[in-house]
Amino acid sequence: MALLTISEVAQQVGMRTSAIRYYERLGILLPPSRVSGQRRYGSTVVPQLAVLKRAQDVGFTLDEIRRLFFGFPKSTPISARWQELAATKLAELDAKLEQIKSMKALLQRLKTNCHCDTVERCGAKMVQAGCAD
Repeated sequence: MALLTISEVAQQVGMRTSAIRYYERLGILLPPSRVSGQRRYGSTVVPQLAVLKRAQDVGFTLDEIRRLFFGFPKSTPISARWQELAATKLAELDAKLEQIKSMKALLQRLKTNCHCDTVERCGAKMVQAGCAD
């Protein structure tokens, strides 16, 4: 198995070397071996970084990604890890969706019905009329 330099890894996954070092500092990537002081990575780091990058792109936090990689017993298949994380993330997104719907309804009412001159007047009207959710 040929070991890869940090530049080779970065090029393969489309990521800056500083990002890779950052993920190491956060404990999301295991520290690589060193040859003459330079980082050398095994072939498993490329798919791991691809998963990390994709998970980040769709909204998973770095803590959630760290949990995906290291928060389960080693024998837990990646599919079971994803299923557990997905269930939590879906519940979070459902709550966010309700918040967005509420905000949208309020903004639509304010767009057509608010004619206040000051924050105080607007706040008082909202309380009286039940405009705010």
